[in-house]
Amino acid sequence: MRILLTGASGLVGAAFARAAARRGHAVTGIVGGFTGELPGLLSRRTVDLCDEAALTAVVLEVLPDAIVNCAAVSEPAVVEHDPARSQALNVALAATLARLARKLNARLVHISSEQAFDGARTAPYAIGDATSPINLYGRQKIASEQAAHAMAPDFSATVRAPLLMGNSPGGKRSTHERIFADWAAGKTAQLFSDEFRQPCTAENLAEVLLELCARRGLCGVLHWAGADLISRHALGLALREHFKLSPQRAPITAITRAEKPEAARTRQAHLALDLAPLVNVLNTRPQTLAEQLAELHVPLSCQEWYSSGK
Repeated sequence: MRILLTGASGLVGAAFARAAARRGHAVTGIVGGFTGELPGLLSRRTVDLCDEAALTAVVLEVLPDAIVNCAAVSEPAVVEHDPARSQALNVALAATLARLARKLNARLVHISSEQAFDGARTAPYAIGDATSPINLYGRQKIASEQAAHAMAPDFSATVRAPLLMGNSPGGKRSTHERIFADWAAGKTAQLFSDEFRQPCTAENLAEVLLELCARRGLCGVLHWAGADLISRHALGLALREHFKLSPQRAPITAITRAEKPEAARTRQAHLALDLAPLVNVLNTRPQTLAEQLAELHVPLSCQEWYSSGK
């Protein structure tokens, strides 16, 4: 299968390229300014994804069987800081790719977010539940879903993904990489004890996206996440224990939403996802937290600190 991959240097994109290559697919990856090695890509193109004409030219040159959109501005604070650029990458790009997928009779697999929901309840959110995003990032992701499925309803599958673990090419994208960066810089990781997430690794999500490339009958919005629900604070403690770090070397402070009311306004308290129907029809299985921890590496930028024992 010929696959065009956007966001190839990101956390999920890089994992997808590796997974696709293991199965013999030919992946053309679109990157921005990243110049490092990206295993799994047959070829790579540096394209401004906000330039619709340039993007269209690459897609028409590759003539992919599937388009996988892993590109996004995914940090809510960054979205708030530059909403115009975020709108272009988070919403307009999805619409452009859907239009091109329909034109080429190609499959489109797009990533959305659990932040489509407000997190005000403890029961898992099902696909059919009403969305109620509480930040601009969530609103843009809902708009991206609507754009993709309005433009190419018979070609598009959108996966709402959770908090992501994993090993990114630059070592700075995933949850554990950011916590490690705090520790290596001598900082205390401040983690909410009353915010609950259902994390999965980028590698596990990539396997789901790859299966969906071939499962063209699975269209519309879908959910995926890990097997375990855990607070951010408990996740930090599990990371510290897994990497055999002491509380002195890797300090963690539990904070609550009541202590950070301004932050809590745009942060969901409890995000659990009902994984039906995907969990019942895919070969890929949701990972336990223990399985996720086993896949994680010490980020390259933190290896010297980690090895020094200081």
